[in-house]
Amino acid sequence: MIEKIMKIKTGILGASGYTGAELVRLLIRHPHVRIELLTGGRKAGLDIADVFPHLSDLNLPTLQAIEDVDFAALDLDVIFCALPHKTSQKIIKKLLEGQDTKLKIIDLSADFRLRDERVYEEWYGRKHSALELQKEAVYGLTEHYRDEIKTAQLVACPGCYPTAALLTLLPLMKEKLIQKDGIIIDAKSGVSGAGRALQEGFLFTEISEAMHPYGIASHRHAPEIEQELSKVYGEKLMISFTPHLIPMNRGELETIYVSLSKNMAAKDLRSCLQEFYKNDPYVQIAKEGSVPATRNVRGSNKALISVHDDRVTGRAILIAVIDNLVKGSSGQAIQNMNIMFDFDETLSLEQVPLFP
Repeated sequence: MIEKIMKIKTGILGASGYTGAELVRLLIRHPHVRIELLTGGRKAGLDIADVFPHLSDLNLPTLQAIEDVDFAALDLDVIFCALPHKTSQKIIKKLLEGQDTKLKIIDLSADFRLRDERVYEEWYGRKHSALELQKEAVYGLTEHYRDEIKTAQLVACPGCYPTAALLTLLPLMKEKLIQKDGIIIDAKSGVSGAGRALQEGFLFTEISEAMHPYGIASHRHAPEIEQELSKVYGEKLMISFTPHLIPMNRGELETIYVSLSKNMAAKDLRSCLQEFYKNDPYVQIAKEGSVPATRNVRGSNKALISVHDDRVTGRAILIAVIDNLVKGSSGQAIQNMNIMFDFDETLSLEQVPLFP
């Protein structure tokens, strides 16, 4: 256990992206964190204020290129890796493989989320280059893997879509309150979920005043959701998952349709979720009849879930909302860091949702 008077030396790889900026915004007020390293790829050499003016007037290191960093000299305690998939595994392998090091890594990419190397190869189109680390990585869905996260060296944070879906479905699947077949996840996310790189499909005129589905029957978060649901259910299963891009900066809403087990009703699902999350600081089950909105969680690490009877007999509708950049990414990563270093789980995540 680290003494609470100490500050852990922290690095953020990929600090010039949206998730990196969120990590800085949240960590800067953490009482036990000192940010020693920020990398920024093409932004190397710039101050963070030059990239994100809202982070000006902070005493932060200049952005560096990863290849210029002397990690041994920095002697970091923890690194948040907010780099693209395929890139993360190479860098993390160099930092950890074959070394006796105190360093802990929290990866926000998809590189270590999938446990089966064949599934990774199928969905990401290449072989994994750090298989031993892939086997050791702990899936970072905080509320369901706390014990494993506490002693982990490498944590693979879930994607934003899986976070909302799994927080909603895992307790119900574990108790067999819903059937494994016929699960439909209709997901909608703000544009920040696509990252900060300039792409034609994410220009203002392409996104505004419209919404559209993408990755139909082919989105890489589907096998991640199936992996975790299959694990708790004890049988391999498949879901129908379709994400949509909506014209707002941040926020995520999932409407999930499920078939009930025999003699079950929406009230039973609600009771199960309330019992499972009764001691969790960030997962809240809405009152009966209440319908969550993304505005209810904006800027916070909160997840809000509601349960409704469907007019179709034997089915129920679940609604889950999170902020894709916080609970769906950087906030959850910090929540995991707090657990790994035996800090209060809520430190630097106390912000209530921003409204309006």
